[in-house]
Amino acid sequence: MSVPQDSTRPGTLVTRQERHSSGAAVVWVSGEIDTLTAPALDEALTALLAADPTDGVVGVELSGVGFLASSGLAVLIRAAHQARAQGRDLHLVAGGRAVARPLQVTGSDRLFTLHDDLSTLPGGASSQVD
Repeated sequence: MSVPQDSTRPGTLVTRQERHSSGAAVVWVSGEIDTLTAPALDEALTALLAADPTDGVVGVELSGVGFLASSGLAVLIRAAHQARAQGRDLHLVAGGRAVARPLQVTGSDRLFTLHDDLSTLPGGASSQVD
């Protein structure tokens, strides 16, 4: 998990992990995902996918992301392939246009199950795990 930073400053990214009551693993992401911050996202997703490969559903909550560059898309795509290789599904809460638009334009939205908010992620209510 990354060290909390001020996500209002350009070039910052904050991640935290949660587990839904159903056992679904979720990474919350806020800030900007660009060349400088994509490695932090990659680290968080790699750790999550390695931690318990028996979780059937892995979610990435991106509603707090204000910018998604191609380097961030590449991280999400790698995570989708890694999850699929483990027999798992990667769900994205795309939130706003800053995330949804790059996914749609590149066609990479087809690699994920997209959600408007976390309540539609399999598992419903969540409890935080650090």
